[in-house]
Amino acid sequence: MAAISSADDTTQDLDNARKRKTWLLALVLLIVVGGAAVWAWHELYGRWSEETDDAYVNGNVVEITPQVTGTVVSIGADDGDLVHEGQVLIAFDPSDAEVGLQAAQAKLARAVRQVRGLYSNVDGKKAQVAARQAELQKAQDNFNRRRTLAAGGAISQEELSHARDDLASAQSALSDARQQLNTTTALVDDTVVSSHPEVMAAAAELRQAYLNNARTTLVAPVTGYVAKRTVQLGQRLQPGIATMAVIPLDQLWIDANFKETQLRNMRIGQPVDIVADLYGSDVRYSGTIDSLGAGTGSAFALLPAQNATGNWIKIVQRVPVRIHINAEQLAKHPLRVGLSTQVEVDLHDQSGPVLAQQPPQKASFATQVYDRQLVEADTLITKLIHDNSVGSSKTAQR
Repeated sequence: MAAISSADDTTQDLDNARKRKTWLLALVLLIVVGGAAVWAWHELYGRWSEETDDAYVNGNVVEITPQVTGTVVSIGADDGDLVHEGQVLIAFDPSDAEVGLQAAQAKLARAVRQVRGLYSNVDGKKAQVAARQAELQKAQDNFNRRRTLAAGGAISQEELSHARDDLASAQSALSDARQQLNTTTALVDDTVVSSHPEVMAAAAELRQAYLNNARTTLVAPVTGYVAKRTVQLGQRLQPGIATMAVIPLDQLWIDANFKETQLRNMRIGQPVDIVADLYGSDVRYSGTIDSLGAGTGSAFALLPAQNATGNWIKIVQRVPVRIHINAEQLAKHPLRVGLSTQVEVDLHDQSGPVLAQQPPQKASFATQVYDRQLVEADTLITKLIHDNSVGSSKTAQR
């Protein structure tokens, strides 16, 4: 019985050893397969991707600020309203600006008429010079005749002396007339009415008065949605005071703050996969890297780190990376400024530069709503100059 029991124990030990060996081999195989999987993931995907959830939607917050002092009499939009480029947002009491514009118009009209008088003076001075030349020629002829007669004793020397005095007086009068002509001509030389300095100065004042009047209405420089309205009716505003903001939600981008250790293989133009917390993973945006920041966030902070003083602890810095969002996807699923996102950059394409190589060829953002103000002012100036210049020709015809 003892021999049988010993044989059973030996068989059981062999079975246990065989099971332990099997489990050990399975564990080793699992570790090898897992390690191979991790290596394959890193080689095929992990090292070609960088992601962060420190990424937020950003955009242009266009502040609406007055350029002239005024009292608010109308507010055309409130928070959340859609406004179009050129739409009136705030109107001031226009009384003072209109009075100033009327005074500037009158001053320009007066300047044009005064310059017309200067041109008329030139013609008058030319006529005086011609008359003095005729008088001088007459005095010269009279003196020559009397000098001949005096040589023959037909007239006295006193009469010849009077003729000589008349000749000198005529020469002096001609010289004075020519000097007056030169002085008058200098006031209008090489100019026309519209280019005369007096008219140009008055036109500049009218242009400024027109702009001041036009600026009593604050218009939306872009199409977007109103936010941060603080202005109230009856409020007296000074230039530069923020009243509200217009945010064009079709001009959004993402500022993703990657660790400095994640930027080694990032390049401009690399594709980016974007998920916004607002919609979750069901909605994904595609984008591209627009630019890599020129410095870390802490370097541009209001109170930058003072690493050269006191105890120093190394902290991994983050660099802002601007990401362009696909416009069609953005229009289909609108975002808001400040929303949180998660971004993942595909690093396979290494052909792009790390920093921009060329300056912008055109303005990144622009508006034309203010251009027409100067055009309208110049049109008014041209009309005033024409209307106050035509009168001279009508008078001459009469």
